[in-house]
Amino acid sequence: MAMDVVEIDGLRLRCVIGCTDEERRDRSDVVIGLRIGADARNAGRSDVLADAWNYRTPTKGVIRVVEGRTWFTVEALATEIARVLVTEHDAPHVRVRVHKPGALRFADSVGVVIERTPADFAPEKHWAEAVPA
Repeated sequence: MAMDVVEIDGLRLRCVIGCTDEERRDRSDVVIGLRIGADARNAGRSDVLADAWNYRTPTKGVIRVVEGRTWFTVEALATEIARVLVTEHDAPHVRVRVHKPGALRFADSVGVVIERTPADFAPEKHWAEAVPA
């Protein structure tokens, strides 16, 4: 089955991100792009907002996470954004792009793109739980 995708581009937020004292002194810009798997068939047929995947509430959750913590790496930030979308907002698949403008001299920005599904955030079983008694 083909997956429809909700796209959110250029979400510009500010957070403390980086490893050096200079980077951690002030908030830095980050630019986020999201591709969120969704089923748009019902909304496409009905043209009723209630049938669409609500992107406002999950986006507010992403903003809360990005601005509410400090980060050392864009990888950790991207992973936490994915976790929020998958575990708190039932996204079956997400692609998260996080870029930090000005992080590298002579480059517009530096960033990472990750893809995650619910399987990436499933609780791990302890080895003893997996072995029958």
